[in-house]
Amino acid sequence: MIALIQRVSRASVSVDGETVGACGRGYLVLLGVAETDEESDIARLGDKLLKLRIFCDENGKMNRSILDVGGEALVVSQFTLMANYSHGNRPEFFAAAHPEKAERFYEAFVAHLRRSLSHVGTGSFGAHMEVSLTNDGPVTIVLDSNRLKKKD
Repeated sequence: MIALIQRVSRASVSVDGETVGACGRGYLVLLGVAETDEESDIARLGDKLLKLRIFCDENGKMNRSILDVGGEALVVSQFTLMANYSHGNRPEFFAAAHPEKAERFYEAFVAHLRRSLSHVGTGSFGAHMEVSLTNDGPVTIVLDSNRLKKKD
């Protein structure tokens, strides 16, 4: 699983002009699921996201987690994070999980975050979405569950 995390002041996602999800101060999370991902990747990636210290403390140092600041999240499915762009100029997405698996992992990831955060908004899985955000910093981090496995 890959999560592109953007620290935001606010973010929202719309489908056909109607807002379907939003969050205040916290994270916009674009989440991609690979066909090779395992159930254990959900908690591994979710726990890292919750503990990641990228909010500033009283000294302006990135030393606080989303839990420490009472932040919110907006999670949007993003299969294009699985793009293979090594051959030519048109990316292919064969590594992306089939929609049934991807949606199941996406929903489980959202549920994992909801156990710890007061608010977790979502997009509409599989829909064409428009995402708006105010990036805070900007701070953007890529988390990859495969890279986290090497630490276990």
